[in-house]
Amino acid sequence: MKKKKEMSAKSLYRLFVYVVLLALAISIIVPVAWVFMASVKENSEFYGNPWTLPKGFYFQNFIDAFETANMGQYLWNSVLVTVMALAMLLVVALPASYVLARYRFIGSKIINILFMGGLFINVNYIVVPIFLMFVDGDTFLRKIGFADGFFLNNLFVLALVYAATALPFTIYLLSGFFITIPRDYEEAAHVDGSGYFRTMIQIMMPMALPSIITVILFNFLSFWNEYIIAMTLLTGEAKTLPVGLMQLTQAQRAAANYGQLYAGLVIVMLPTLILYIMVQKKLTQGMSLGGLKG
Repeated sequence: MKKKKEMSAKSLYRLFVYVVLLALAISIIVPVAWVFMASVKENSEFYGNPWTLPKGFYFQNFIDAFETANMGQYLWNSVLVTVMALAMLLVVALPASYVLARYRFIGSKIINILFMGGLFINVNYIVVPIFLMFVDGDTFLRKIGFADGFFLNNLFVLALVYAATALPFTIYLLSGFFITIPRDYEEAAHVDGSGYFRTMIQIMMPMALPSIITVILFNFLSFWNEYIIAMTLLTGEAKTLPVGLMQLTQAQRAAANYGQLYAGLVIVMLPTLILYIMVQKKLTQGMSLGGLKG
């Protein structure tokens, strides 16, 4: 009798979990599917029932989004910024996290504490100080002969800010994985005559590949979808996709050109959806391998 009650309780709990997960899945899938469906509708179809299927595939919305709304240039800017930010982040974070995880030296504890403290700083709260520093920097450069300045409206500087603000989380995750690797591998490499740098590149980093992939994926999603920093630092014609999409939203809402607006939304969402579908297993695997040990 007791076993039957336990089995029924487990069954009810499992049913509850399935219902909750199904509800969450529907709440995510339905809006995304609706956006994709709306992106291929003609403008006249939006004045009827919004849940009706499109009469055909009106791909002119995407052509207008790329050409008229300049979403093609914004897409290229986002790709460029994301690639540069990831490259700079990995070049700094990989050796830094390895050294902080495997070696003890004067000041290493303080550096670790500072990086851990960076996890609790919301980047959006420090955008204004960063912007003001860049304004002062450009003002100084103009005084010494650089008419265009350097810090604002510069995709490289935006990528540098992205990489710098992502360092705490990246070092936290990578350090947690490096700590779990036994030191026997390093000792064997040193016996074979391998130096510290070669050991890090050829032995440790290939072993940390699941965690590195996780870091790349998380930061790619963060950089690709970031809006506030890009809007603040790119005050000229250069825009990334989220900023360009916001401008497109404002323009097309006034013009009632909804098909072009939803086509812009699809252009922003599609790369992240494809990437997540392709590597979701590696993402969860890398997250389960991370975490610092005391």
